[in-house]
Amino acid sequence: MRIPKYQMIKNDLKQQLRSGKFENGDKFYTEAELIDIFQVSSITVIRALNDLVTEGYLTRRQGKGTFVSRARKGKRVRFSDVEIFPFDKDDVTVLALVREQDPSILKTLKLGKNEAYYRIERVRRADGTAYIYQKSFIPEKFIDVKNHDMSYYSSIYQHFKAAHDIHLNEESFIETNEVKFPTPEQVATILETSGNEPSILQVRTTFNEETQEIFEHIESYKKWDYYKFKLTSD
Repeated sequence: MRIPKYQMIKNDLKQQLRSGKFENGDKFYTEAELIDIFQVSSITVIRALNDLVTEGYLTRRQGKGTFVSRARKGKRVRFSDVEIFPFDKDDVTVLALVREQDPSILKTLKLGKNEAYYRIERVRRADGTAYIYQKSFIPEKFIDVKNHDMSYYSSIYQHFKAAHDIHLNEESFIETNEVKFPTPEQVATILETSGNEPSILQVRTTFNEETQEIFEHIESYKKWDYYKFKLTSD
């Protein structure tokens, strides 16, 4: 598949940012400079810059221009969940596997209005205690419900690996984490927690960095006392 021009420019600029060519807080190329360097339209340049801003490499200052983000401290930072219980105590139950065409989710998945996706709801338990409620939204092309019952999708990663030779844990993703208080009533019921306790909402979109095709969009609610993470830098 041919890589879009904006993606090639984005990859080139990202490599420059990672190489140390720019210091944190430095003023970045202007749109006019990038148009001249790559001999492309302003639309192509703006799309590449917008992606780099979204991914945290660049920031924009009204009336001043585009700058290298200070937040990265010149290093790539890895974020990882820390599990506080043995993996052999963990199990997953699939609650729902439903074909849908909600316009807002189609837009998130970058699908057309006549396309569809599957909503997969799961609850994870550790030693019998529910601690995560997850909703995964996956384009229909990656799901074959005729050959599998719901329990097959207890592991989305294993499905993608076995059915499509796609390793989701090696693909690019964007994730946000925020405290939700109070926990939504429906979620609190599933997690068997009181309504006056907080939870951690993790929203992640996993995609192919070159083609920008989205594999999965997932929304997870995790019990606050099961939430621990680690940051490491390269």
